[in-house]
Amino acid sequence: MLYRHVVPGLVGRSGAVNAVVSDMKKNIGDMLSDDAFNIDPARIKPAMRNPGNGFGFGSPGPLRNLRFNMLPKYCTSMSILVLVFSLRVIPLIAETPRFVDRHVVVVVWDGMRPDFVSEETTPTLWKLAREGVSFRNHHPVYPSATMVNGTAMVTGVYPGKSGVIANYVYRPDIEAHVAIAVESPAVVKKGDQLSNGKYISVPTIAELVQRAGGRTAVASAKTVGLLLDRRVGIGPAKNCTTLFAGSALPDGVLARIAAALGPFPSARLQRDRWTTKAVTDFVWKDGVPAFTVLWLGEPDLTQHETAPGAPSALAAIKASDENLAAVLSGLDQQGVRKTTDVFVVSDHGFSTIRRSIDLRKTLTDAGFVAKTEFDGQPKPGDIMLVGNGGSVLFYVVGHDAMVTRRLVEFLQQSDFAGVIFTKQGLSGTFHLNDAKIDNPHAPDVVMAFRWNDSKNQFGTPGMIDADWQRAAGEGTHATLSRFDMHNTLVAAGPDFRRGQTDDLPTGNVDLAPTILHILGFNASKEMDGRILSEALVSTDSVPPGRKTETKTMESGKDFPAGTWRQSLQISRVGSTIYLDEGNGSFVPK
Repeated sequence: MLYRHVVPGLVGRSGAVNAVVSDMKKNIGDMLSDDAFNIDPARIKPAMRNPGNGFGFGSPGPLRNLRFNMLPKYCTSMSILVLVFSLRVIPLIAETPRFVDRHVVVVVWDGMRPDFVSEETTPTLWKLAREGVSFRNHHPVYPSATMVNGTAMVTGVYPGKSGVIANYVYRPDIEAHVAIAVESPAVVKKGDQLSNGKYISVPTIAELVQRAGGRTAVASAKTVGLLLDRRVGIGPAKNCTTLFAGSALPDGVLARIAAALGPFPSARLQRDRWTTKAVTDFVWKDGVPAFTVLWLGEPDLTQHETAPGAPSALAAIKASDENLAAVLSGLDQQGVRKTTDVFVVSDHGFSTIRRSIDLRKTLTDAGFVAKTEFDGQPKPGDIMLVGNGGSVLFYVVGHDAMVTRRLVEFLQQSDFAGVIFTKQGLSGTFHLNDAKIDNPHAPDVVMAFRWNDSKNQFGTPGMIDADWQRAAGEGTHATLSRFDMHNTLVAAGPDFRRGQTDDLPTGNVDLAPTILHILGFNASKEMDGRILSEALVSTDSVPPGRKTETKTMESGKDFPAGTWRQSLQISRVGSTIYLDEGNGSFVPK
C-alpha cells in the first residue's frame, strides 16, 4: 500500500492589469441569483466597500507583458478538489502572480481514506504519488465533514475563524425553528446579507486570484461548490462560473454546458463523470485557468450507503481514479501538464457505524426538552439537537447554565460519548477553542461520538457510534476517530519534489497558503495553515526553526457512580495544530 495503515503507532510523529477591485457597488442580494436557486428571500442591500483581500496577502502587482487577447473568456468555479498548479518554482514572496505560465488544479475525492490508495484500485493516483509527494500524516479539521473542510481548504483558516463549523448548524437569525445546511443557496445568501458579505469571514483562493486578475474555475458534483466561490457576477469575478451539484452561477452557464453534455445525471457515479467533463471539455476549452477545483462526490456517497471496503465502495474509488486520469489527459491535451501542479486530496476519512443513537429520545427520557425542530417559540433551557453524523451540536436556548451543566454530566456518564467540548470549558470537558470551533454562533456543547479500531463486515478497521440519521453497518464520519481524522493528500508537478513521502503532520488547512505561495502571493500571517515547504523543490527539506511536537490533552470528572475521562491528541508544526484523534469513556466503580 502507498500509505501506512492508519492504526496505533503507525501515524508519523515527530493580473492582467492591476485587477484589484476598488469599489463594489452591487448589492449582496444580487450575489446569488434567485433564478438559479428558485428562491425569493427578502433582499438586503448594504453598500459594499473596497473588499481588499481580508488577509495579509499583498495583492500581486500587474502581470507584465500580458496582452489583453490573452485574457480568458471564462472564469469558471468548479468543485472537485484537485489542485493543479501549472507553475515554476516561485520564491517565498513574489512581486507578481504567475498566471500566464502556471496552473493549479485541485481534485477532491470526497471521503477517500488513505489506506485505500493502492496500485490495483487507484493506479493513476498511485503513479502520480510516485511522480510527486505523498503526505502520509494528513488531517482534516474537526468536525471531519465536507462543508467544514471544503471551507478550510480554500481559506486556510480553522472553522472557528471562517465561520463554517459544521455541515449543519442552528442559526436562529437565519432560521429560528430548525437547523440549516450551511451550503444551502438560500442560507448562504441570507448569511451574507446579515454579515455584510462575511458569511465566510475571510476570502477564498478563488477570490484572491480573481482580484489579482487571474482566471479560476470551481466545479463540484456536490453542493459544497458554492462555498468554494460564491461571489460570481461581482467585480473581477463577473465572468466567472460556479458549478455545484447540477446548479450554476451566473444564469445561462448551465444551459450551455447541458447543451454539450446533457443534463446533470441522477446516478452518483455519472454525476462525477459529468462534472469532470464539464471541466475538461467546457471550462478548459479556451485554456486552463490559473486555479481549478474539481470536487468529486465519490467514494463518500457510496460509502455512506454501504461501508468502507464494500465492493461498491471500491468500485466508486476506481471511478474517481478514472476521473483523475481524465483530468491529467485534459492537461496533456492543453499542453500544460509540465507547468501544472496537481493536488489530489480528500476532505475527511471514513468509519462504519457500530450503533445509531437516537439522542432526542434518549435526552427526552432523561427529562430534557430536546428537539430537532421547534414547533413555536422555544423556551429558555430547551435544547436544539443538530446531528452531523459522528458529532452532535447542542444549542441550549438562553445559554441556561444549569441545563448546560446537567446535559454535560449526563453525556459524561453515557456509554456513547467520546469527546465533549463546551463553550464555557466546563469540568471534564475541553473548550470549543481546543478544537478551533469557537465563534459567536457556536453551540454550547459539541460531542464527538465514541469509536474503536475494530473491523467492519468487509475487514476495514474503524467503528463508531453515530447519530440517528443512518443505520448500524453503514458508513459515516465526523468523529475524532483516527480513521476520520486522517485523509488523503498527493501533490505532483514542477514545484514538488519527486518520489518522496512527507511524514510531518499536514492538513487541509495548509492547502490555501501553499497554493497561494505557488501562485506568487505574499505570505499571510492571518492564515492558520502553513506552506508545505518541506515538499517543495524551492525550499529546504526541513525548514529551519520549525518545531514539531505531539501532545495529549486529558480531562476528567468523578461521579458517585464512576469516573469520566477523555483525551485529545494534538500534533503541531510551528504554530499550526492538527487534531490526530480523541476519545473518552465512563468507567463505573
